[in-house]
Amino acid sequence: MSKRFPIIIPSVLEGICKAVADTSDGLTGTELGKAILDSKMVDVNPEMTKWKRLYNSCVELQNRLGCSNNILTLIQTSYHPSRFINKKERFEERRSELNKILSFIELEYSDKGKFYPVTKSETISDAERRASLLLTKLTDRDVHSDIIKFCKSELLQENYFHAVFEATKSVADKIRQMTGLTVDGAELIDITFGIKNPLLKINDLKSEPEISEHKGFANLQKGFFGMFRNTTAHAPKITWVIEENDALDMMSMASLIHRKLDNATKIISDTNNGSQAKTKIL
Repeated sequence: MSKRFPIIIPSVLEGICKAVADTSDGLTGTELGKAILDSKMVDVNPEMTKWKRLYNSCVELQNRLGCSNNILTLIQTSYHPSRFINKKERFEERRSELNKILSFIELEYSDKGKFYPVTKSETISDAERRASLLLTKLTDRDVHSDIIKFCKSELLQENYFHAVFEATKSVADKIRQMTGLTVDGAELIDITFGIKNPLLKINDLKSEPEISEHKGFANLQKGFFGMFRNTTAHAPKITWVIEENDALDMMSMASLIHRKLDNATKIISDTNNGSQAKTKIL
């Protein structure tokens, strides 16, 4: 690092050490020892609890050099994306926790393994909101829980492009679970919400307004897949930019569809007499 970073205050340093050397998800004792030495730090108390061991090494370093560069290097080594191959969700969870702490010293650790300057957090609430801003706003909108479930890792890194993609996939996944179908996209919607023999109904289909509403809901879903899912599945992130407000609106639309599906009626064919029975989805 060419820039000389200032000393990290004890309270923030303690939080960093507890995150890096976390008992369940942090570095093992052996990994920690190697990381300390690789970062050109002194392993002052190797026999101590992991986070205290790291903390004392960091304090010794800052007292000796008057900066925190080697500590940041240790973070980059410990949290390098290459260490989390096939463990993306774990990486995002650990990075999110770390960024809550780093925001108090005006830094953020990106998914590319680099540090970027951010506005300093003055309170714990500020740090929490910055680490999961999109999640907070979706919660404020009372977005359907299924949207939160499918978007967890994407929300933690505030990756709007992939969050929208996961939200659209969640709609198709729910329809397949409700109907037992294996098809996708427009075909899935046409079979599920066909007027003559629907597998799901959002009303009784007894009047023209009800038929229009049912058809409109089917068209809404096909348009939703066509505009958002198909685009995000095939367009590179760099050429299809999604701003925060757009992501919020798109996922609110997905939430509306989920709520309609939750209240839909499932049609079960009676093979004995050719009639249909209906069962309310719980």
